[in-house]
Amino acid sequence: MTALYWTIGLVALQRLFELAYARHNTVKLRRLGAVEADAAGYSFFVLLHASWLASLALFVPATAPPNWPLLGFFALLQVGRIWVILSLGSHWTTRLVTLPDAPLVQTGPYRYFRHPNYLLVIAEIAVLPLAFGAVAIAATFSALNLVLIARRVRIEDGVLVSRRGL
Repeated sequence: MTALYWTIGLVALQRLFELAYARHNTVKLRRLGAVEADAAGYSFFVLLHASWLASLALFVPATAPPNWPLLGFFALLQVGRIWVILSLGSHWTTRLVTLPDAPLVQTGPYRYFRHPNYLLVIAEIAVLPLAFGAVAIAATFSALNLVLIARRVRIEDGVLVSRRGL
């Protein structure tokens, strides 16, 4: 198996574990009275991420040599991703679910950035294809991702404005 397929497999496996953890947290939060904003928009994120990985598998030659520094940077982004997940703990989901009156997380990367997970995802969507020379995939999915994230940040900021004390 090539570096490309190993990488895609590991990323897909990671995302599947994250989806299971997110689902568990979402169910728990809803039981506590959490509400979801933009449920209709969620499927676009799932479609984008699945298509991103599928496009790498379908359109990048299996023998494409990896750019090891970029692949290493992608691995560092995964460390950041884990930091985000651990910082949010049981409040981390892939959906836009919020528990009214719960304090906002101010630890970990949230001490420095309002939306650290989105910053990481923006970088991931670009860096992984670039690590295998897939400039068109990086550009296309980065553009689509930016549209979705810009929309989601507007919605999320609107939902969280009262909890930020703005």
